[in-house]
Amino acid sequence: MSSINSVFSDRKTLVNEISQADAPEWDLIIIGGGITGAAVLREAVRCGYRSLLIEQKDFAWGTSSRSSKMVHGGLRYLASGHFALTKDSLTERERLLSEAPDLVKRAGFYFIIRKGRFPGRWSMSIILKIYDYMAGVRDACYYASDKIQERFRGIRTKGLKGGWYYTDASTDDARLVLRLLQEASSHGGQMLNYVKAKNLIIHQDKVSGVTVENSVNGDVFDLRAKVVVNSTGVWADKLRNKVNAEQRIRPLRGSHLVIATSRLPIFDTLVIFHPVDNRGVFIYPWEGVVLVGTTDLDHSGDLDIEPSITNSEVDYLLQAVNFEFPDLALSRDDIISTWAGVRPVIGSDKSKDPSKERRDHAVWIDKGLVTVSGGKLTTFRTIALDALKAASEQLRPASTSNDDDRIFAKVSVQAEELLPENPERARRLIGRYGEKASELLATAIRDELTLIDGTQYCFAECRWALRHEMVNHLDDLLLRRTRLGLLLPRGGEAVFAHLQDMFTQELGYSDEKWRNELQRYQEIWRSHYSLPDEKK
Repeated sequence: MSSINSVFSDRKTLVNEISQADAPEWDLIIIGGGITGAAVLREAVRCGYRSLLIEQKDFAWGTSSRSSKMVHGGLRYLASGHFALTKDSLTERERLLSEAPDLVKRAGFYFIIRKGRFPGRWSMSIILKIYDYMAGVRDACYYASDKIQERFRGIRTKGLKGGWYYTDASTDDARLVLRLLQEASSHGGQMLNYVKAKNLIIHQDKVSGVTVENSVNGDVFDLRAKVVVNSTGVWADKLRNKVNAEQRIRPLRGSHLVIATSRLPIFDTLVIFHPVDNRGVFIYPWEGVVLVGTTDLDHSGDLDIEPSITNSEVDYLLQAVNFEFPDLALSRDDIISTWAGVRPVIGSDKSKDPSKERRDHAVWIDKGLVTVSGGKLTTFRTIALDALKAASEQLRPASTSNDDDRIFAKVSVQAEELLPENPERARRLIGRYGEKASELLATAIRDELTLIDGTQYCFAECRWALRHEMVNHLDDLLLRRTRLGLLLPRGGEAVFAHLQDMFTQELGYSDEKWRNELQRYQEIWRSHYSLPDEKK
């Protein structure tokens, strides 16, 4: 194995250190390894707090790897009069575009205008002028029908008047979480995946720690902290209910289709309305494929089981595309993969239309337990700051200056220096790995730098993740460290043989362990990232 320090601490060593009975107390223990937990950890170590994040599955295993991949202000929030939420989101969007331009990228959106459908051209122009003003940009412009038809070949022409162009942004949500954890680690933050919070420790009617289970070997031990932060997203009520019986989270499922660009040649984001219920649907490019999403449904399934798209959702999303592009005749055979994510929305009135629920976040304190949930991917920093503010009432004053409020430290390496022959690829690596991009390339086996067919990934990234990013299972690598399991046919079948050698070399896998791991991954992919059985 490489002698270069891991991005995160060595998992086994850290577990051994913190599981000792005489292990020192933490300032903060953060439960939940999604975008919110990672952001709380990032802000906590910036303030000098000794902090540990634990995640019951893998980092970004839940909603934070299953979002729509959009970093946006939310036009519909603005149209609904949620000005503060929109302004906050747009401010954070511009911050991310400035600090991590190769991970969060500005993207063109086309909002289609059709005769007799609201909003029309002029009402939409007012909304977009306000939107751009709040963001401090001037991107919005109107295109007539002929220009829209040129940009989106085969689009339905009946009633087509034109479309408004504006910009938002997109990202790889799981990689955004990992970059945050990398930033936190570089400032002394510690994190562990596959460590589950079993129970809260309560002393003198105050939460003073958590009993955890190491899912890798089943060991159970106690961790003590001045403050425990519950940032478990859709699981927030489950942990909070140990000290407060209130139910505040409404889990809402959003599902997506992944389709080859050759079958659905879309190169900018298209915003359309579904012909059945008039809900907004996005068709948009991402990582060399095209995504269609999303649905918005109450999710009643077991939250500990990965969510899956349903047949009715598959039909719903295909119907939207085929209505807008009638000559394509897309079918289930055109779908490479799927995913479903469950949003932690604040609100318990199931009689209310899920799409009309607000996306604000909330923070509660119960017997010292700080719970934070809700909100949007875009606003993770402000959500974390609110959670840390609540926690700070139980902590000593911050020991370090917080004047530098950058989320991501400025990267010293330049793309033109890193890969002079391909600076665009270098920028992508910098976006995904930050300062570590140069180390990744410096230690890579030359043959492993070749791009994997049909993707922007290479095997050098897979080896890096195995060495440095706490990969415990094959799905950690194929569904979150990279997205090869979503982009390649049959969950990445073509790369299995090469990865077996890597798992053997880097993690010491035997042939039998690899077979078991591969079987486990294929079952996960078939059940939760492929198409559901049509008979169900």
